[in-house]
Amino acid sequence: MKYNILATGSKGNAVIINDYILIDCGVPFRLIEPYYSKFKIVLLTHIHGDHFCHSTIKKLARERPTLRFACGRWLLQPLLECGVAKHNIDVLEFDTMYGYGLFNLIPVYLKHNVPNCGYKIHFANEGKLFYATDCNNLNGIIAKGYDLYMVEANYVDEEIQEKIKQKHADGAFAYEQQVIKNHLSKDKCDDWLYKNMNSRSQYIYLHCHYDDEQQQNQGAEFSP
Repeated sequence: MKYNILATGSKGNAVIINDYILIDCGVPFRLIEPYYSKFKIVLLTHIHGDHFCHSTIKKLARERPTLRFACGRWLLQPLLECGVAKHNIDVLEFDTMYGYGLFNLIPVYLKHNVPNCGYKIHFANEGKLFYATDCNNLNGIIAKGYDLYMVEANYVDEEIQEKIKQKHADGAFAYEQQVIKNHLSKDKCDDWLYKNMNSRSQYIYLHCHYDDEQQQNQGAEFSP
């Protein structure tokens, strides 16, 4: 399975799968410009600007007037306001499989501070992909033996609790408390991966947070 992580994190998110699927579109158009001519579909997760860049989607709609977009119903109106034709928008329901020829798609519910979803993508020949970012947990989601997992690992529980404790001691605002509510820790991510992956599966941590704002895109084989 081919993938290209153009950006992941609070400054923007955009991942290209097998050249023709764009997952999330929260980056300037210049970043996707070298690739967008091959896109067949854009899968969107939620409205936050680092996942849904209005100006980029507007330009995509102009440059590729027949390009398909798939999303939850909460993004229908924002897409229409960006100039995407209604007949090019597939409104998806959770836990329902949709066939697109080269792949099947299943959206899954993710708990966040706005409506959000992740995706199970089953390819005809390249295996299965699970994608999830911006969520408090993955409770109730089962994706056994997938070939590739792209999952948020935003912070380490012990480290972030220590930061909160120190900021409270200093009388400072601890924004990390909101992070805990709205993002997935590496600890929860790893626990979920252990329950779902097999010896051939691979994983990539997405949406990792660093104080210096650096972003990490690392993949590895994972043996449960």
